[in-house]
Amino acid sequence: MSADNTGNANDPIDGGCRPKRRDDERTVAGEHRRMRRADREIVNHEQIAEIIGRCDIVDMAYMDAEGPTIVPLNFGYDYNSATGDLTLWIHSAPRGRKLDAIRAASNRLPVSFAMRTDCEVIEGRTACNWGEAFTSIVGNGVASIVDDLGERRRGLQLLMAHQAHMPHVEFTDAQVMSVTVWKITATRLTAKSHAKPDRGSRVRTERPGGSAPAA
Repeated sequence: MSADNTGNANDPIDGGCRPKRRDDERTVAGEHRRMRRADREIVNHEQIAEIIGRCDIVDMAYMDAEGPTIVPLNFGYDYNSATGDLTLWIHSAPRGRKLDAIRAASNRLPVSFAMRTDCEVIEGRTACNWGEAFTSIVGNGVASIVDDLGERRRGLQLLMAHQAHMPHVEFTDAQVMSVTVWKITATRLTAKSHAKPDRGSRVRTERPGGSAPAA
């Protein structure tokens, strides 16, 4: 896991306090560009765990022979608050474009993912003053199909714990084998929050189809 989400928001950077913005960041091949809005970055693992727990859908983007695509998914998860390691667990039918792409990549498909919560449109006095309150996580990882029966069962239990709030569901071997269980092992993630201002701005819940922020 990348160190992008480690440390504390008040940790010194380059011998000083965390800057509000990192406007000198540039994209460099083989490196990870840091978040420009440093004042909105969340690096505390406990806070990140809480954010993941409030997200119901993860969007996964990947590339296959047809080209780039993205798909929304329900998920369960393992998150280690000590190390920042994240694994997302997904289940699906035995066939489909996602699984074809994973198999074509020798069971190691590079992916990107994003999840978000607390999305509210902030109304401004003028059009240019409008904004969006949000909390989001964006990351990269590797998708792979899980063959081990015990791992598959655990993945389904984590799905039920997160999506249905039923942490103690038991699955028979036949039930476990009737679906495909796969996972995304995160290699890097960042978390970001833009809180609703306290100045009394009028806020309305985001309508379906509205744009969503990225970390």
